[in-house]
Amino acid sequence: MSSTPFTVAADATPADRLAALTRLHHALEDCRRCPAMFGPSVHSATLISPVMLVGQAPGTREIEQGLPFCWTAGKTLFRWLGSIGMDEPVCRERLLISAVCRCFPGKNPKGGDRVPDGEEIARCAEWWRGELALLRPRLIIPVGKLAIAQLMDFKRLNEVVGQQWRYRDPAGWEADMIPLPHSSGASTWFKMEPGKTLLAEALALIEAHPAWRALRADHSLVVK
Repeated sequence: MSSTPFTVAADATPADRLAALTRLHHALEDCRRCPAMFGPSVHSATLISPVMLVGQAPGTREIEQGLPFCWTAGKTLFRWLGSIGMDEPVCRERLLISAVCRCFPGKNPKGGDRVPDGEEIARCAEWWRGELALLRPRLIIPVGKLAIAQLMDFKRLNEVVGQQWRYRDPAGWEADMIPLPHSSGASTWFKMEPGKTLLAEALALIEAHPAWRALRADHSLVVK
């Protein structure tokens, strides 16, 4: 990533990273790069956490409330995460919740939300990649095909959910990555086999991960 007002040195302090993240979120709030997207853009609490969750794009409720994962998909996602030790209020206080696109893409004429196109995804990449660079998290949780595809190559969810992968950043640092399926109410993948079993295996991996366990036990790991 080229130098921007949001980048910091590799040895920057947590306070410096937080200050840069604050600048990034302020700039994100003013972003109007995509004429076909509906804002305002959405971001989670501004914090430095060892765990980063990456979703796909907000829906209408998220835009209205200015809060990621605040409707049907969020209820399901936070139920999953609550089953492994951190419920919705705790997750919102301790995880950086990002997304591939930060505005609502609009509706698909054939039903459901429109999938952002390649140009929209590219224009929005600065935001989530900037967050990733500032956090350098120990654990990344991409949720849904669109988010997973930004971090690794795959064809089917069956190939990647239920396993732990290694993410190697171009800047030289590494993190573990445990993908989850999208928690949308329109999805049936996680409600039938093999998705049901693979989801359970993915959640077990997250629960056992040292970064998740440490964050669950000690909120002081989060810098606000």
